Amino acid sequence: MNYDLIIKNGICMTPMGREQTDIAISNGKIMALGNFDASQAEEIFDAKNFHILPGVIDTQVHFREPGLDHKEDIHSGSKACAMGGITGFFEMPNTNPATLDQATLQHKIDRAMQGSLVDFAFFVGGSAENIADLARLEKLPAVPGIKIFMGSSTGSLLVEEEEALRQILLAGTSPVSIHAEDEARLKERFTIAKDAGDPKAHPIWRDAECAVLATKRIIRLAQETKRPVHVLHISTADEIPLLAANKAWVSAEITPQHLTLTAPECYEKMGTLAQMNPPVRDKAHQDKLWQALQQGVFDIIGSDHAPHLRSEKENPYPQSPSGMPGVQTLVPVMLTHVNQGRLSLERFVDLSASGPQRIFRIQGKGRIARGYDADFTIIDLHKKHVINNKDMVSKTGWTPFDGFKAQGMPVATMIRGNMVMREGQLLQDTGGRYGGQPISFIR
Repeated sequence: MNYDLIIKNGICMTPMGREQTDIAISNGKIMALGNFDASQAEEIFDAKNFHILPGVIDTQVHFREPGLDHKEDIHSGSKACAMGGITGFFEMPNTNPATLDQATLQHKIDRAMQGSLVDFAFFVGGSAENIADLARLEKLPAVPGIKIFMGSSTGSLLVEEEEALRQILLAGTSPVSIHAEDEARLKERFTIAKDAGDPKAHPIWRDAECAVLATKRIIRLAQETKRPVHVLHISTADEIPLLAANKAWVSAEITPQHLTLTAPECYEKMGTLAQMNPPVRDKAHQDKLWQALQQGVFDIIGSDHAPHLRSEKENPYPQSPSGMPGVQTLVPVMLTHVNQGRLSLERFVDLSASGPQRIFRIQGKGRIARGYDADFTIIDLHKKHVINNKDMVSKTGWTPFDGFKAQGMPVATMIRGNMVMREGQLLQDTGGRYGGQPISFIR
């Protein structure tokens, strides 16, 4: 049998574990794993000394299109994905206008079909205004589910009222992704940030109790409504027992920032560049996050890529916007932790590919297995390099990991058998458009 492409000599992270095996690909699908002669394919990719991972899927990014395109757009964000070994992204609804209906969703899909280098999906925002439409909207193509902001948002996307939260959870079946911070406590304590005028106050203002109150509340409502929820960017030790005790209804995400940066050092070094919601906290919290990761409490790792220009971040605190870019650095930062022995490569695959596939019921992605899409993050696990601002392709042009000494690097990004990045070079579709396609979900 002849194939379009055979990837040879790589160490593949398959459902059977690490295997030295070839991968045969045709029509964008994995046709077989095994030992193949080079004459059986039109093209050969020699992956000697490389590990081949299922394509990494970043399930929390903010690409700012439409409305705030000067910070990032779908095209520039997808370039950062491809450079970082990310084969697909889930984008959040807090754009302008917010993604609350089919028209705003379709606008994003249309833009991504023309401009994205990688595959894509778009969350619909849950709001008191669109509850009646949510069950229909969550079933539309390219929708992984509904997103609720319990804090840290404005306008229609902020949902803090108990009954509105309950009704959103009752309106559908897909997992609901949650930004869990308690809005009432944030408002009550805002004077802490205002009076301090220093980003070191950020984790004091938005303290652990802000997160705990919201997480307790959404867990209670999930149990009451029998609706699964996915709590994003966990940052506190205090939330971990709550999550671990309620896995029947609750999954959880962790970010590289919360696993890598610590307070107060990051605020002293970077100032407002280290500002994100929920905040980076001290080492005592971080140690518990690592313990929870190693014990399987977290299901997914996401970048929470939230780009702002440096000129915007340099506004006086707390007028400075919260958020950091992250899609291009997720893989090398986490591979560094793998090399340092803090997690296995198998666990990284579980967090970055298998976990997204399992939690959001993605069709045909997240595994190196026969019949699945030929999406691969190909890495040099041992390559040493220093992450720096000048290599970032996001419109922001900066990274909180500037100067980070990394070990492990994506050397190729392949989507449905098409190479979109190789050795730090982006490869464009010669057909005049980019190759990203909508991600499909089992509903």
